[in-house]
Amino acid sequence: MEMLSVEKELKENSYPGRGIILGKSKDGKKAVAAYFIMGRSQNSRNRIFAEDGEGIRTQAFDASKLTDPSLIIYAPVRVLGNKTIVTNGDQTDTIYEGMDRQMTFEQSLRSREFEPDAPNYTPRISGIMHVENGEYNYAMSILKSREGNPEGCCRYTFAYETPGAGEGHFIHTYMHDADPLPSFEGEPKLIAVNGDIDEFTELLWESLNEDNKVSLFVRYIDIATGKYETRIVNKNQ
Repeated sequence: MEMLSVEKELKENSYPGRGIILGKSKDGKKAVAAYFIMGRSQNSRNRIFAEDGEGIRTQAFDASKLTDPSLIIYAPVRVLGNKTIVTNGDQTDTIYEGMDRQMTFEQSLRSREFEPDAPNYTPRISGIMHVENGEYNYAMSILKSREGNPEGCCRYTFAYETPGAGEGHFIHTYMHDADPLPSFEGEPKLIAVNGDIDEFTELLWESLNEDNKVSLFVRYIDIATGKYETRIVNKNQ
């Protein structure tokens, strides 16, 4: 698979929607996660990321303008022991609760499907990172409608063992801006992960469409110790 530039992928797509990147830093020492949200409507754009324990939550920037919280207010990131869960919806809680009961990542998502937001039927994208005893692996999932038909749900899981240094995988909700929004297709994209946490955060934020970007979360986890650093960028300050 060709390794892509995430900068180019983002700059050439005005509306990838919500996106997850999981990978490993170029020096091979850090597990890397990133999650961003974008918005076209006032309701979607009226959000920020806020720290919540070891994870984050979305919050309304201006509570008086919040019209429908059902699909936009959730915990995108939660930590369960040595596992970090990153998703684009409240399935974060579903995965957390399932894995806490010894279910697998894939089994935990069996009770969920794409979002009920006709006519887009936004895919649910999810990631799980496992860092323990100097070892690191991750997996990604997408639950999507059957070619825009809500009568069928297609479930895809991609697992990556011993990821390569400087490599990551990028999955997002929409192929591009349109009405209705077309769901992501194919495998997660192989991308280069360059720089330290501040450099990578800046690269991602500056590459996202200025009008549509809302918030960005980036975390680097030391594979040897499990200690982590986090960066959060919100367009609404």
